[in-house]
Amino acid sequence: MTAGVYGLVAAIVKLDDLGLHLQERDNGIARVIGRAIVTAAPWLMKLLSVAGTVAMFLVGGGIIVHGLTVLHHAGDALSARIGTLGDLTPLLFDAVVGLAAGATVVGVVTFIKSVWPRRRQGG
Repeated sequence: MTAGVYGLVAAIVKLDDLGLHLQERDNGIARVIGRAIVTAAPWLMKLLSVAGTVAMFLVGGGIIVHGLTVLHHAGDALSARIGTLGDLTPLLFDAVVGLAAGATVVGVVTFIKSVWPRRRQGG
C-alpha cells in the first residue's frame, strides 16, 4: 500500500513533465493531451493541497475526539440527537475539533513568538 501511495504521489509530481514531453511530440493528439495535462496540473495541485489540508484537520480531530472520552461521548450524543444527518455528524464534529485544535496551536505559537525575544545571528 505504501509503495502504491508513493508511486501515485511520484506520478502526480511528474505529471507536468509528462505533459511537456507529449507537447513536444509530432503527433497532434499527443500534443493536445500534453497541453491539457500542463494546463490541468496546477489546478490538480491546488485541489490536492486543499483536500490534503481538510484531511489533516479531519484526521487530527478524529485522533483528539477518540483520545478524549468526553469529546467522544459528546460526538456520539450529537449524532444521536441530529438523526437524519447522524452519519455525517461524526465527520463534521471531527473537522470542527481539528480546526479548533489547529487554531489553538497557531494562537499559542503566535503568542510565544510575540513575547519570546529572538536571538540575533552572529554578533
